[in-house]
Amino acid sequence: MPDRLHAAPDTVHWGFFDARLKPILTVESGAEVEIETVSGAPDALPGPGFEVPEGLRRIHAGTPRPLGSGHILTGPVAVAGAAPGDVLRVEILDVRLGTDWGWNAIRPLGGALPDQFPEGRMVTIPLDRDAGEARMPWGGALACRPFFGVMGTAPPEHWGMVSSVQPRAFGGNIDCKELTAGSVLYLPVFADGALFSCGDGHAVQGDGEVCLTAVETALTGRFRLTLRKDMELEAPMAETAERWIQFAFDASLDRAARTALSRMIDFICLRSNLSREDAYMLCSLACDLRITQLVNQQQGIHAMLDKGLIP
Repeated sequence: MPDRLHAAPDTVHWGFFDARLKPILTVESGAEVEIETVSGAPDALPGPGFEVPEGLRRIHAGTPRPLGSGHILTGPVAVAGAAPGDVLRVEILDVRLGTDWGWNAIRPLGGALPDQFPEGRMVTIPLDRDAGEARMPWGGALACRPFFGVMGTAPPEHWGMVSSVQPRAFGGNIDCKELTAGSVLYLPVFADGALFSCGDGHAVQGDGEVCLTAVETALTGRFRLTLRKDMELEAPMAETAERWIQFAFDASLDRAARTALSRMIDFICLRSNLSREDAYMLCSLACDLRITQLVNQQQGIHAMLDKGLIP
């Protein structure tokens, strides 16, 4: 059985990544670990009749929130032998809903259209775990495709405490809906032990996450954490059963798109005998540039390419 981390005041850090955090658990490379996450500040709690995870109220009462915002993250988990310059391969083996509700919010001054939606709004969204559906407050339902919005290693120690809001080279608030069960995320390692944490559970989300939030909820994930000392990465990348994914984050969506495209061209050249000109042409014909999210200050683009097109 894999080791399991429950979400509780002594197993979470709220709103930040920091290489100085002590690991909650240390595992060997290739080990599986099950991680429970919870989501939301007190104003997101539902009314009577819903299941509130046991640890969530205790986290609200007893966990510091030094930066005043951000996500409740479970971890970190250290991987023995991990050192700066390595890559952590995170196989997402299983993701399941942890409760029967989620929430969605519009925050003043947040989201992709803050001038058009100046008033805040918070809604509870019932989740039917048997049917795998989120019941919309205006009627109808959306099929759940649960994934973790935040998965990351620790930043370089000299960065100090870094907000969980902005995605960065170590991963973090990537918010990519492709990272469901069966996908693999590759993260650069910047600190001894790698120090993997996750949270920001989403039951379902559209590309862009345009109002600032998805269907935010508690999730439990099972991961296999494996060191890759034969790889070098400057930013996260991923794979699904069908596609390779390259990420880029920038305050400018245009720059993020061009960086993600450049990373995909480099990746194609690394794995094939194609010239950069050939790879550039291939991307124009077959690579999809998708908006990952528009709302985290560092906006995201992911470039996707079918695996069958390169070895």
